[in-house]
Amino acid sequence: MAEFVWTGKTREGQVKKGETKADNKNLVMGQLRKQGLVDISVKNKPKNLELFPEKVDERDISIFFRMLSTMINAGLPLVQAFEMAEKGADKKAMTKLLSDVRGSLEAGTPLGESMRNRPKEFDKLTCSLVEAGEQGGILDTILLRLCEYKEKSLALKSKIKSAMIYPISIMAIAFIVTAILMIFVIPIFGEMFADFGADLPGPTKITMAISDAFVEYWYVVVGAPMGLIYAIKAVYKTPQGHYQLDKMMLNIPVLGDVLRKGAVARFCRTFSTLSAAGVPIMDALDTVAETSGNVVIEQVILSAKDSISQGQTLTEPLEASGIFPIMVTQMISIGEETGALEEMLGKIADFYEQEVDTAVDGMTALMEPLIMAFLGVVIGGLVISMYLPIFKMASVV
Repeated sequence: MAEFVWTGKTREGQVKKGETKADNKNLVMGQLRKQGLVDISVKNKPKNLELFPEKVDERDISIFFRMLSTMINAGLPLVQAFEMAEKGADKKAMTKLLSDVRGSLEAGTPLGESMRNRPKEFDKLTCSLVEAGEQGGILDTILLRLCEYKEKSLALKSKIKSAMIYPISIMAIAFIVTAILMIFVIPIFGEMFADFGADLPGPTKITMAISDAFVEYWYVVVGAPMGLIYAIKAVYKTPQGHYQLDKMMLNIPVLGDVLRKGAVARFCRTFSTLSAAGVPIMDALDTVAETSGNVVIEQVILSAKDSISQGQTLTEPLEASGIFPIMVTQMISIGEETGALEEMLGKIADFYEQEVDTAVDGMTALMEPLIMAFLGVVIGGLVISMYLPIFKMASVV
């Protein structure tokens, strides 16, 4: 539905203004005429162009679901619960989202279907769980489970992001500092050494040559990182490139181990949550594959789904992939045999979430001295190469 602003007059001549939502202007005009207004003017509501528009994130959705679960448990109808949440929302974007969903509910659309119409805010996992909760009459319980899942998922994502951002940010700063030294600082030393009258030391010559290249081809130095980022994004958009990059990420030393453990934890947590909600295993595997966050793991899960459809177990394709550790596949196999797969998956998820914590701490502890050594060699090497001629000149004097 579109948003409109309108003005009109009562039969007594009093001017009235307002805003409303409708499919088109004619519907708004008809509604206002029924209210006895005349001299009606209806226009599309102008859109506010914001430099940094607000967005609804997973944390906002999680908080809302917890509130909605409490209100449903207290016996409030869905539409009324949405109205109350709408009034208490802090973000305009969240208010608009809740208003849109409420409008869909008032039109008779189920909550799960209403959410599926807004895939940017509600992922497939959320919609599947909400639909299962509606069908089973346990929507409040499902929403609480969904909150717990999202909170743990957000914590896991945060840990993995911190593991990736730390080394990248340090390397980026090192590159910027080196480029500034090469383009602006080293040439000043070069002018000082021009009248030195003696042969410059080898390290100084090398540094001066690199500095000259940086100055002459500064546009390459500046453009190369941006070009590399653009190229990686372009490759990532192709199916084959996406697969190869995801595979490479899982095989990177140290970081790959963190990503692999995070993927195992996410798989187990998502599958366990869907199973607990009563989602059929084939539908659950579709959702788990889509929310895996890695194309390689997605294909392994879809392969597992095909195996199950042919009467095989879930364990065999997971073990054959080489991505899932033997301990994980053995515990899943025990869960299948004993009928306690949901409980077993939850325990694996808990274990591997702790493993991600440990792996991130270990990676950070390992990388800190390596990064410091790298910065010391690069920056220290530049400084020493520039001071060598000064030491040589002092020894001559």
